[in-house]
Amino acid sequence: MERLEIHDLSALFSVLKQDGYQIIGPTVRESAIVCERIQSVDELPAGVTDIQRPASYRLAERHDNALFGHRLGPQSWKRYLYPPRLQLFQAARTEKGITISPPTNGGAGDLPKYAFVGVRPCELSAIGIQDMVFARGTYVDPHYSAVRARIIVIAVNCTDPGETCFCASMKTGPQTESGYDLALTEVISAGSHLFVAQSGSDVGKELLARLKAAPASAEEIQRAEDLLDRASEKMGRSVDTYRLPELLHANIDHPQWDELDERCLSCGNCTQVCPTCFCSTVEDVTNLDGTEAGRWRKWDSCFTLEFSYIHGGCVRATTKSRYRQWMTHKLASWVDQFGTFGCVGCGRCITWCPVGIDITEEARAIRAQSTLLSTSSKGEM
Repeated sequence: MERLEIHDLSALFSVLKQDGYQIIGPTVRESAIVCERIQSVDELPAGVTDIQRPASYRLAERHDNALFGHRLGPQSWKRYLYPPRLQLFQAARTEKGITISPPTNGGAGDLPKYAFVGVRPCELSAIGIQDMVFARGTYVDPHYSAVRARIIVIAVNCTDPGETCFCASMKTGPQTESGYDLALTEVISAGSHLFVAQSGSDVGKELLARLKAAPASAEEIQRAEDLLDRASEKMGRSVDTYRLPELLHANIDHPQWDELDERCLSCGNCTQVCPTCFCSTVEDVTNLDGTEAGRWRKWDSCFTLEFSYIHGGCVRATTKSRYRQWMTHKLASWVDQFGTFGCVGCGRCITWCPVGIDITEEARAIRAQSTLLSTSSKGEM
């Protein structure tokens, strides 16, 4: 492992821009920490943290000048890999008939190269889950795959989780395991502010070599490990994943769904902030005189009534059925489809739910009132 000082981080930004990358990182916009294009280390949220509770989010000052001493804002990296709105093709009426052409940003050469800086372990796991959906298997999304192949990931281990975080129980954090090019752990102590860095690819090794990074001392590595150990202990919430898919599949008529029906607004906030949700719809849009048209893919939500519409009506007509579909998919049928949970424990759905519905509490309530399975501390599927 190597060590990077603050000035080395500035040098890293310079190297990334020199290589043609657009740097996307956390920064403060409109009273929230969001992932936006930034130019320098000065735009990172130094000394800023966020206080998150069910249906509550606000920024606060830290007692130090940590650059990554915050939790997760409302936006995930998904919006750059799987955009909220994407043109699939365009059409034009000409004298010779209808001409179909690809979107103006459809070619790989037109796509930007992104450097994701500050990716947390849970979000890195979310990107891995979306890779399974869009970039592997029989049906590959060409846009996602093209953008994904051009990104570099600078991950930051989580040393200060929030009240709504539960990544430890989902085994997605607080430390990165794989999928990164470079992983950093921010270590601040009296008179010292540095990053313990670890490469996860040849690209990451090359970056450290170009920065002339010095080896981290045994004491610095130990301090980083201690921070991560304490982070697991400070996790605000947890989910008992022992045979959880079987539990939910066996309780589709559980009374907890009726209780949820009375609280859920069916607004879809949870799906919009979720880093793994991928529901979409397709819209055809024409101009007023009918000479041009375009087909667009847009984010959708399984909480909207129209999402489950088929000829004759909607399959899930009640809020109860829609919340049950979403939660059961995340924690049960996703395992059937992809071999992993569709939830990474980021806690966004809890923070940004207007009425503070807590998916961890709902899973706990169903388990507590079910005679099918007993609680286990093993944390197994």
